Order: sequence, then structure tokens, then C-alpha cells
Amino acid sequence: MRFKPLFTPLSAAVPVALREIERADAVESLLAPEAWPDVQVEAWIDWADASSPPQPDLPLNGAVHDWAARLAVAGREGGAFANAAECARFEAELTGAVLLGLAAVSDADAPAATALHLDLSEPEAERRLAEQAAAWRRDRLAGQAAEALALALSNVADAVARCEGDAAACADPISNPALTRAAHVARQCGAADADILRAIKGEGLSSNAAPSADAPQTPLIVLAQPDTVAAGGPLALALAETALEGPVAAVFTPADADAAADAAVAARAAINLPALAAALPQAFASALAALTELLVTALDLTLDAQAPRAAARPIAFGLGGLTDWAVSQDPAAPALPAAAVAAQVARCANAASADLAARLGPCVEWEAAKDETLAALTERGEPVEALRAHGRRHAAISLFADDAELALRLGVSPFAATNVWQTADGEVERRLRPALAVALTRAGADIEAAERHLFGRRTLAEAPGVSHARLRELGFTDLELEGIERALSSVEDFAAAFAPPVLDEGFIGDVLGLTLAPGEALLPRLGFDEAAIRAAADYVFGRPDLSDWADAPEALRPLLSQSGEVLEAGLRRAVEPFSDAPDLTPVTLDWRANRLDLARALSDAALNGRRAVALRRAEAPADFRLRLPEMEAPRREASPEPAPRTVERVVEKVVERDRTRRRLPDRRKGYIQKASVGGHKVYIHTGEYEDGELGEIFIDMHKEGAAFRSMMNNFAIAISIGLQYEVPLDEFVDAFVFTRFEPSGRVTGNDSIRSATSILDYVFRELGVSYLDRRELAQVTPEAANLDGMDGGPTEAPQPVPAARFISKGFARGAAPDNLIVAPFGRKEPSARTTPSVQAGPCPECGDLMLTDRNGTPVCGACGAAPKVQG
Repeated sequence: MRFKPLFTPLSAAVPVALREIERADAVESLLAPEAWPDVQVEAWIDWADASSPPQPDLPLNGAVHDWAARLAVAGREGGAFANAAECARFEAELTGAVLLGLAAVSDADAPAATALHLDLSEPEAERRLAEQAAAWRRDRLAGQAAEALALALSNVADAVARCEGDAAACADPISNPALTRAAHVARQCGAADADILRAIKGEGLSSNAAPSADAPQTPLIVLAQPDTVAAGGPLALALAETALEGPVAAVFTPADADAAADAAVAARAAINLPALAAALPQAFASALAALTELLVTALDLTLDAQAPRAAARPIAFGLGGLTDWAVSQDPAAPALPAAAVAAQVARCANAASADLAARLGPCVEWEAAKDETLAALTERGEPVEALRAHGRRHAAISLFADDAELALRLGVSPFAATNVWQTADGEVERRLRPALAVALTRAGADIEAAERHLFGRRTLAEAPGVSHARLRELGFTDLELEGIERALSSVEDFAAAFAPPVLDEGFIGDVLGLTLAPGEALLPRLGFDEAAIRAAADYVFGRPDLSDWADAPEALRPLLSQSGEVLEAGLRRAVEPFSDAPDLTPVTLDWRANRLDLARALSDAALNGRRAVALRRAEAPADFRLRLPEMEAPRREASPEPAPRTVERVVEKVVERDRTRRRLPDRRKGYIQKASVGGHKVYIHTGEYEDGELGEIFIDMHKEGAAFRSMMNNFAIAISIGLQYEVPLDEFVDAFVFTRFEPSGRVTGNDSIRSATSILDYVFRELGVSYLDRRELAQVTPEAANLDGMDGGPTEAPQPVPAARFISKGFARGAAPDNLIVAPFGRKEPSARTTPSVQAGPCPECGDLMLTDRNGTPVCGACGAAPKVQG
């Protein structure tokens, strides 16, 4: 009896739940198996036929039931089933297999793919390859240019739409600078001015949608002699040149070339091997045979429902989850179970196809392919009696059906050490791949240790390279380490846990003594090399695979040392002998590979006895940018007449410099100046860098109100911060001298300044004289001050002064000798002609009594005015 009840009772026991799936335009509610993740349910929703009325009481709104019912009706009418009971069993079993997640079939309404063909032995082969490469290159560049042009015209329209104001002004490039810039860019992208005008008016925007530069290209199947490709001659180089631009598959026998062409238009189905093994672990072989028979019948009925296909009626099976299943069966040699399951699927598919041929007749091309097909099946040990008697309904049966949609509907993914899992509350997390977990458990390995190696510990406790103990030695305290540990639980970048705001800028500058440029990493500045940082990052965040896991079982090291892509490629080689069509899964080369690299890969495939090889070059990284120098403006040739006139110009170039705060040392030098301004006592306390440059000031006043004192203190802090960010002291001096407010007037206690118009005027006069040598701000020079204790001018010559007057004994900590003196030298004595004279009488402008004669002009030392003095 065909189609024995096997999957129907199992599917009835599958728990289903009401699921809410977010779609582009709405949230859709439907029943679906609880174990399926949202992405799998959404893939089935996309597959469902929108014309069928939804049935909310059935899983997936009854889409699977309707699809199986339509195939059953078509099979009953076409004679594929012997009676109504067989038809009903087929419908129920197919529905149950799909709802169990065991199989998926390609869309009945999907357009048939096509392929281009070329025989490399043809006289015009090299020219045709060059033409095909040029066509692919032209389409790719045209697509990119069209996308850029469409974006530029869209930006023109946006510049008008975002403009606020008069509509006529917004649409005028002269009045709308944003529109001007967008129009210039559109013109550079090749847009005609008429197109720019239409975009300004909002016309034709829907037609500006450009064809995608990544549109799928029609594959090219090239029949080549292995010797020709292996030799690497001109034809092989032309083939490699074409492969740089598009999908090229080199096939080495005529039979494989025909099978590859048929596979391009085959009806496809996929089997979920891990799910089948989990659902029927004790009856896997019989369940696989029953499922294969179901899918061969479904694919044959799908071919009838589709548009006219090739006379060969090709079908293709995808062995979904093959790597996971083979690793769980024999992790030491997964190729053996992979070959065994491929042989069983091929044998069952041939038998089911022969049974359909007995009912409906063989395909048109069977007679042409019969001898070669029977010879190949006999060589690999398959029974051929039924095929000799009835023929085969399908001339080509492939075991390769690379279809991303089928993989999504089955929930299978490329093999890797980890996979993404959706939890019950809808969250997505990574976990150790179940097949690897089974293999490691059987080998006696520690699963938790493997997961720690893959997913990390999210802590620096006992980490190699960068540990808590090493950080404490550098000055980190429990407060900083606690902040780092909190950050490591959420960040994915190791450097981000050692940067503000996790670490305070004051801690980095004051404790660690470092000033970081924007984007600069802290750990290298602390002395950690790249290897130590990489080891700590791997310890915290984990590694991509288990290839370097120290505790891996010896029996599994060959398996764990291979990447998922390499392992899957090896298993496809084990499956290929049982498939009518060769494996055309592309081998991806580096994005920088040239035609010589591709020609070398083609030669290796031919020498290794491959049936076919498809090569492609990987896409360039999205963040890749060429480092190009600035383009100079084109120079115009000098006109012979009139003669050029030389004009000297001073060109000033503004260079922006990144400002970072320059921290003062913890132990710093400076001085304290006590003075009185208009009877108000003022203390100025300065702090200096090691080179003597001013870095901070403090202004203290006594017997003033709290508000005024606080204002002066905060003003001093603001000045200090500006100085530490390298604001020149000259700027502050010029901004605040001659400011007028109370208290003001006579200054006592300062040997250079005798009067001030305000506290700020006094403070910045003092700083300008002491740090900038701005003698014009002092009313009395130190040379003219009363240095000998007597009224009047200085003595004959300045005398040496003990250094203890200027050097703090506490700051030097006894390092300065007691007999050190400061000897005046290098200072010119002011002559009588240039010595400023002090005139009695008040200044007409401010009333101060200090008028200085400068080159015959009286200048007020207090307010800086040059008043006219009556003779």
C-alpha cells in the first residue's frame, strides 16, 4: 500500500499555539507549532497562497492543508493515484510531514530559472566569454550609476520639501542653498538639467526607482575539457575573467553539463534530516524512504502545475541539516553517514520515479538519457530492473537544491559552532549547536567548558593578559573595577569598557596620568600589547569556534579544527556521486582575487577530478574606502598678453587643532600675591606646569559677601579650565584689563601695580606682568621700585637676591642649596631719555594721580587713556 500512515498521527500530537507575527504593515495572528521560531513561521506565511481563504482553526491558517489538497486533486485527475483512498493518504501524509517540519517544497508559481550554455571547444568561445563578461560588467555598473542618480534626484526633491517658507523661493536654487548643493550633486551623477527641474517640481519620482545593482544574474554553464582548464591557457584565463564578473560553472563532461542545465529549472524540495531523526529515531530509514516517495510525487505534481518545463522534468532534493545530522551520527568521520543517506535518498527517488512512470509514462528525454543513466546507476550498485521495465518519470534527479526560502521554512542554517535560538519569551540568544553538543557529550567533554570558551565569561576575574591584579598594580581601585565589570555584561567592544563614561576622565588624567585623543584606546597606553588584549577579549566575549579549545577531546580535534564551510564542502563531495547533477555550490574566493587566482582554482579542480566547479569572488567589505589624496584644482594656462602682474598675498590657512585638557601635576609650584585694592584685601594664588607656564589661579577675598566671593572663586575656576585647554593667557589679559567696577582705586602691597579700575583689572595686570612680561600694564617697574628701603629711585645697580625669596623650601623639599642666589644680569638700565616720568595731578578721565609721559604723550597708567593735559 502506498503512503502508509506514518506522519499524520505524529503531526496530530504537535503542540500549536496562537502566534503574533509582526509583518511590514500589520501584526498577523495565527496558529503555528510552538517549537518554530518567528522567522520560520514568517517564511511559511510568505509562502502561503493569498488567494485561499484563511482558516484560523488550522495551523498556518490552513495554507498547508489547501496546498496538499490541490496537489491531491491534480494527482487524482491526472492518474497519479490508484483510488480515492490512496489520494487521501497522500494528502494527509504530505500535510503531516510539513507541519512536523520535516519537508518543504518550492513554490508552484515560482518562475523557472534559466541558464546560459557554452562549449569551450567552440571556435567563438573566447569571444563569447568576453562579451558575456562585458555584459555583466555593464549591467553592474549601470545599476550602480542608476542607483546613485535616483538617490541624487530624490535628494533634490527632498531639499524642496524640507524648505520652510515661500514655495517659489524654496524651488529656486538661488534662494535655497540646500537645493543648489543637491542639484550640483545630481548634475555630477549625470542628471540632465531637465530631470533636475522635474525633480524640483516633484514629477516622475516614482519612475526614478533604479534597478538594483545586485539583481540576480543568469548563470553560465561552460562545458570544458579538464586538460584545457588544467593547463591554464588563454581559454582558461578568459573563463576566469568571466567568472570575475558573474556566476560561471565549469563542467567537465557532456552528461554533467546537461544535468546541470536541467537542475537550473528543476522543481525543488528539501528534507530536514535532524528533525526526521528526532521525530522517528527508531525508524529513520523507513521514514526517510516514505518521505522521499511523498516528495517525488509532490514534485511531479508541482511540475504539472507550473509553466511548461524542460522535457526532462528534472527534480532536486536538498538534504537540509546534513552536516548536523552527520556530525551527530559519526563526528570522527561524518562523510560516511552523509554518503549513506545520499545513497538511500537516490535509491528511493529512483524507485518512486519508476513507479510514476509505470502509471503516467516516462519523460520525453528518457530514451536519450536511458543508457547513460542505467550505466551510472549500475556502477554505483542501485537496482535498475524497474527502470528498465518502465523508465523514469524524471530524466535528472539531483541531490543539490540550494534554496534559501526552503532553508528558512525548515529552520535549518549553515553549520557553525553556535546557532541562534529563540527563547519562549521571544528573545534571541546564542547557544552551542545541538549536533556538537551531542558529539561532545558522547566523547566525555565538559559542555559547560565548551560554552564558556564560545560565549565567554563576561568578567575579567582570572582573565589572561588583562586581569584584576594587573589593573590594581596600575592604580585601578574597586570602584573602577566594579564599573568595568558592569560594562562587560552589556558591551560588545572590549575597548568600550575602558573608556568614558565607564572610567572617569579625572581618574584617567589624574590617577593614570594620561591624556587620550578622541577614539584612542586606553589599554595600549597602559602597556598592554595586542596579544594580551586579544586574549582577555576572547576570555570575556568568547571565540567564534572551538578550533583552539585546549580541553577538546582528541577524537574530535579534526572535526573542531575545520570551519563550517569547509566541513559542508567535504560532505557535498561525499553526496555528489549519488546525484545525477554535479554540485554547483560556488566556492568563494577573496574579494581581492584576480583572474590568475580564479584560473589557479579552476586548474586545481580539474586536476583533482571534480565533476564541476563554480567560483565567485566575495563582495568587498562595506566599510572599504580607498585613501585618495586631495585633488588639486586644474591650472589655467597663462595668457601671453597682457603680461602677468606679480601680486604678493599673505594666505592664511586655518588649521583646526584637537583640544585636549592639559592636566597640572599633583605637586605644582606657583606664588601667592597679597594686595589691597581700594581697601579690599585680595589674595592671588597661581599654579604652574613644570615648564613654568600658568595653569590655574585662585582669587580669595576677605570681608566680602558670600555671593561675591563665590562668584570670584568660580570665575577663577573658569579661567583655570580655559588655561588648561590652551587658551592663551594674552587673550584673558586683553579681555579683562581696564574693566570698571567697585572695588577699585589705589593698590597697596604690589611692587608693580599702584592702582586698578576693578579687581579683575588688578588680577590680570598682575598676571600679565608676572607671566607675560607685559611691562606696559605696570605703573611702576621693579627696577624703579623701592628696593633699598629708602624713598626714591634705586641704588647704583641691582644687587643679588637670595634664591630663598623665590623658591619654596617646602616645594623643593631641601633640594635647593642654602647659598643659592639670583644675580640680575642681561637687563638694560633704562636711560634718562626713555625712562617714563610720573607727573603729579589727576587724570582727567579717571581721576587717578598716575600720568606717565610716553614719547611726549601723557598716558594714564590706571585707565590707559591718553588725555590732553593743559600746559
